[in-house]
Amino acid sequence: MHDFFLGVTVTLCVTIGLFFLRFWRKAKDRLFLAFAVSFWLLGVNWLALLRANTDEPQTGLYVVRLVAFAVLLVGIWDKNRAKA
Repeated sequence: MHDFFLGVTVTLCVTIGLFFLRFWRKAKDRLFLAFAVSFWLLGVNWLALLRANTDEPQTGLYVVRLVAFAVLLVGIWDKNRAKA
């Protein structure tokens, strides 16, 4: 059952990323692109977690999450910098 919910999470991350990509194409706002990339990276993270051995520490997965959240922070910073 756990694998099923991880699969649903991966699918939702990809779908949400596609929605943000569509919004980026319409508005040309880089924040939407940052959100799309972040959700895709989180989807990759959940997919890797699905395939990973849970008995071993997975520090590489934390790096993927860190990069995803860093992309979000840079996108927000860029959006606020553009207004100033």
